Amino acid sequence: MIFHCALKSVAPARLLSGIAAAMLPALAAAQFSLAPLPYPADALEPHIDKQTMEIHHDRHHQAYVNNLNAQVKNTPELANLSLEAIQGQISKYGPAVRNNGGGHYNHDLFWKLMAPEGQRGKPSPALEAAIAASFGSLEEMKKRFDQAALSRFGSGWAWLIVTPERKLAVTSTANQDNPLMDLPDIQRGTPVLALDVWEHAYYLKYQNKRADYATQWWNVVNWNEVNRRYEAALK
Repeated sequence: MIFHCALKSVAPARLLSGIAAAMLPALAAAQFSLAPLPYPADALEPHIDKQTMEIHHDRHHQAYVNNLNAQVKNTPELANLSLEAIQGQISKYGPAVRNNGGGHYNHDLFWKLMAPEGQRGKPSPALEAAIAASFGSLEEMKKRFDQAALSRFGSGWAWLIVTPERKLAVTSTANQDNPLMDLPDIQRGTPVLALDVWEHAYYLKYQNKRADYATQWWNVVNWNEVNRRYEAALK
């Protein structure tokens, strides 16, 4: 009865304002979220197995999202930035934002760059011409990309990027770094293709055979998405 009377004495607008203010930290902490896989977890078999996809997406990627949101809580300005924008000014932030922000961006891109059979397409004429101009042929680009993936010591990524000069290049980064990051040891550009070479991406099926994983991965590349990203990078 006392509680009821107390509520009556508070102006409705003030009460609602207080509730909204109390919710702000929770809303900020939930700035980033994990999107579902764009296909069933078993859709890339036999090249990438269902169990690996489930663990990789549901546990590893979710952990990056959770940890990034914890940093949003500590650094409120992150809540006003897109995931891509955070990468472009990553040098302003500490290792936790770099590692988890990069992990979220890289994986969010990675899932989209793969597709089930019948939805993968092939390189567009424009992309094929650009690949030929930069590497000589698609096969040569694949060889250089595989070399970048296999020569990366420890954990990291291999990338096909559009450089600021609008050329294609193959590069690699350590850990969860990516070519969008404003860091001195990274070849910068817009990613159009990416391969995760952390062991958690392939160890259940391929054990220590990273080369076999990299070779089989070409069978699931979503060229339709690669084409779209290439065209967008030129605008």
